[in-house]
Amino acid sequence: MLRTRMFMLCLTTVMATTVFAVEWKSGILWERPPVVEGKMPVLTPPPAGAVVLFDGKDMSQFDNGEKWIVKDGVVTADKTSVSTKQPFGSCRMHIEFATPAEVVSQGQGRGNSGVIFMGEYELQILDSYQNDTYFDGQCGSIYKQNPPMRNVCRKPGEWQSYDITFVAPKFDDKGNLVRPARMTAYQNGELIQNNFEIKGHTFWHMAPTYTAHPAKKPLLLQYHGNPIQFRNIWLEEIED
Repeated sequence: MLRTRMFMLCLTTVMATTVFAVEWKSGILWERPPVVEGKMPVLTPPPAGAVVLFDGKDMSQFDNGEKWIVKDGVVTADKTSVSTKQPFGSCRMHIEFATPAEVVSQGQGRGNSGVIFMGEYELQILDSYQNDTYFDGQCGSIYKQNPPMRNVCRKPGEWQSYDITFVAPKFDDKGNLVRPARMTAYQNGELIQNNFEIKGHTFWHMAPTYTAHPAKKPLLLQYHGNPIQFRNIWLEEIED
């Protein structure tokens, strides 16, 4: 009986911590990114030697990939986030996405997902077409750290693309940061992040900090409750 009570107390504490976690805000007064009409994305075939993560047939390259819905060459996010079975470090990545055509919410509840390198460093996906939210959380932001240089979002339901260069952080044998991560990203052919020095893990509830981790970790595609569609996902590893 005592063990049961202790278990229930621990469970209640964890649930309370999860439900009532306080959002962290940087306090920076960002300027609104200007709206720019980007180019219509074209299906970009993977180059020779690229790692193809989704070719329109199945999600076998991802853990939990079977929980997402594959149909007509497109995969729709469902039930849970997915992470690559293969770990990656520095890389160049191409991914195409479409937020839901039917708009049923606003702010962070509208077309929310993300590409999270090493499971730690997120480039936000969001329907930011005529949809206001905090600028360091809109589409193309490095989440809670840096807004996109411009808002290039197309209308809900239209296909968009990210072309991303991610440089992984490095740590010494004692776990000290030797080199921070960096990211350059294009959305629909427009530069939105220019070699930005990432400040650490992209948390919602706390300031970014670095914690030592392996040189390669799985890449994560986030499920945030919205049926985001993806296609043509591939990457090239970078030797650095």
